[in-house]
Amino acid sequence: MLSLTVSACKAKGVDNVIQAPEFENVTVHDPSVIYTEDEYYVFGSHLQAAKSENLTQWQQISKSVPLNTLFEDVYKEFAEEFEYAKTDTFWAPDVIQLKDGRYYLYYCLCKGDQPLSVLGVAVADNIEGPYEKIESFLYSGTSPQFGETYDATKDPNAVDPNVFFDKEGKLWMVYGSYSGGIFILEMDENTGLPKDRNTYGKKLTGGNHSRIEAPYILYNEETDYYYLFTSFGGLDSFGGYNMRVARSKSPDGPYLDILNQSMEEAKGKEKSFFDDLSIEGFGNKLMGNFTYVEDDGLTNDGYVSAGHNSVLFDEKTKDYYVFFHTRFPNGGENHELRVHKLYFTTDGWPIMSPLRYSGEEITKLNKNQIAGNYKWISTTKEIIDWIEEPIMVSLEKKGSITGVDKGNWHLAESPEEDSTVEIDGEQYHGQFLYTWDQTQETAVISFTGVSQKGIPLFLIEDKK
Repeated sequence: MLSLTVSACKAKGVDNVIQAPEFENVTVHDPSVIYTEDEYYVFGSHLQAAKSENLTQWQQISKSVPLNTLFEDVYKEFAEEFEYAKTDTFWAPDVIQLKDGRYYLYYCLCKGDQPLSVLGVAVADNIEGPYEKIESFLYSGTSPQFGETYDATKDPNAVDPNVFFDKEGKLWMVYGSYSGGIFILEMDENTGLPKDRNTYGKKLTGGNHSRIEAPYILYNEETDYYYLFTSFGGLDSFGGYNMRVARSKSPDGPYLDILNQSMEEAKGKEKSFFDDLSIEGFGNKLMGNFTYVEDDGLTNDGYVSAGHNSVLFDEKTKDYYVFFHTRFPNGGENHELRVHKLYFTTDGWPIMSPLRYSGEEITKLNKNQIAGNYKWISTTKEIIDWIEEPIMVSLEKKGSITGVDKGNWHLAESPEEDSTVEIDGEQYHGQFLYTWDQTQETAVISFTGVSQKGIPLFLIEDKK
């Protein structure tokens, strides 16, 4: 395997040799990431958790609620929460280390077919636990918490928490799934509890049962923007689940997409239920359903309903990574954790590497190295179960693109400039990368970019 990689590098004249990675996969649904004690940890639904030292080889440390290692007696400790939410499992958590050095795990339980939910926080001295419940502090559904009747078209489902510090050191919790939308609540940085116990907070997006969930907010010091990541659609293999992003200068919004649309307007029509048509035009799409090869009914190479992501900035390497669960073509409901590198355009929009992280670093490329045959993969903003297949194109040395679709490409000459690919009059801004292709079992050149409509484009060198 390594000899193939070295040969590929030498043939292209690339100095950065990518060694064939050894992947060890785990199952963590709705992964939320934290880096601590020289390891990456992800925590997910059903009290699943895993850790890694290198982002390619993962070790499962907690498998399910009955087999969890995070709580000593979860059924006893959360008896009231299980009873309230009419469930036997946990949904997507989030873990953060607060100023006292301890780890705070924000948990949630939900009935599922209705927003009967409870959200709270537990604490531990060790990242792997055992955690001890502090308090369940937010309820949705039939709760009389705020002294009024719960309205699922405008009030949030108290699940999917993400807790983060803003650039001023204030602590926030963004949360919500479907129902009344995604909300943000200011928290007490000393206790980890809400500052105002009599409000759901401020709505950022969603409403009228629109299928928007899994919020995660990242601040980028270089762009000075807060980025709101969400997942649109249904999470099963037929739900058209896909990741979106918008940005704001303030942690509590308003968040805008590349078309300058306010995410506050992304919601279903009144009296509607799962009105995907009303929301699908909002947000920059990061990834949708696709295969790396033509689908013969047998291949699993690609992603289906990839989503519920978290994002990490590595202080040491200054790299960004996106973590998500995904299903696979012809793979049913089976899912695994995946990690991809995240980049930013010169205009400050995040874009994902087309291929899973394998230890690659930014490599300076020239036109002669990039010229060759590529798989072109692009998805629309539709929320559908359709799986896009690659189309073959050729990138010529002089900058033209030939094949089924024609266009041109430009390699950036400096970090202050984006590389661009233009096909059928649609221009995508992004980066050419040198990455490992697990499908072809070799190192390849790839491109990731986003159009002015917020649609992603992946190009992957075809070595056949």
